[in-house]
Amino acid sequence: MYELIVFDWDGTLMDSEATIVQCLRKAAADLGYAVPDEEQARDVIGLGLHQAVARLFPEADEAQVDALANRYRRHFLDPQRPPSPLFPGARELLETLASRDYLLAVATGKSRRGLDMELEHTGLGKYFHFTRCADEAFSKPHPQMLQDVMDYLGVEKDRTLVVGDTEYDMQMAANAGSHAIGVGHGVHHPERLQQQGALAVFDNLKEIPDWLKQQGI
Repeated sequence: MYELIVFDWDGTLMDSEATIVQCLRKAAADLGYAVPDEEQARDVIGLGLHQAVARLFPEADEAQVDALANRYRRHFLDPQRPPSPLFPGARELLETLASRDYLLAVATGKSRRGLDMELEHTGLGKYFHFTRCADEAFSKPHPQMLQDVMDYLGVEKDRTLVVGDTEYDMQMAANAGSHAIGVGHGVHHPERLQQQGALAVFDNLKEIPDWLKQQGI
């Protein structure tokens, strides 16, 4: 039986894909780099910011990656930026799982500052027993973020389930020896998630509690 459910944030609970893509493209334009197309920018969502920037701009050295990352943060953390919406059913899903006494957590490629900002404006922080960000551990698909969550909450890997929208989430779970399910409304196609070990992929977040019941877990 699963005791702990660990959510990715961007592309899983929050529909922030367009915002992240726009901020990555603006950062490149600001600093005179070739602007990546939308598909290229989408594909790195889920990685830590520095890893995402380094993958998008392989010609950039460490200092240039830092400059691009800082410019991205400037756009993303702009107080005038319209907030991204939650996906339909996200709040209801967390309410349902909390009512069933699951431990809930977040493991995200976002920075601590970025996640805290989103938790505050959505009011979802109250549902999570622990959160881990990419500036506090190795980036996905490395298992450290997930291992930190499990260690803090005292839950074994076989009782932990990851919910994410990218292959990096599925790989992180596999690398930690845990299980994962995917959501189909994020940045990576459901087939990619299944190829990386997703037990199931859902188009609607509200389907997840029923799936848990059907599995007898």
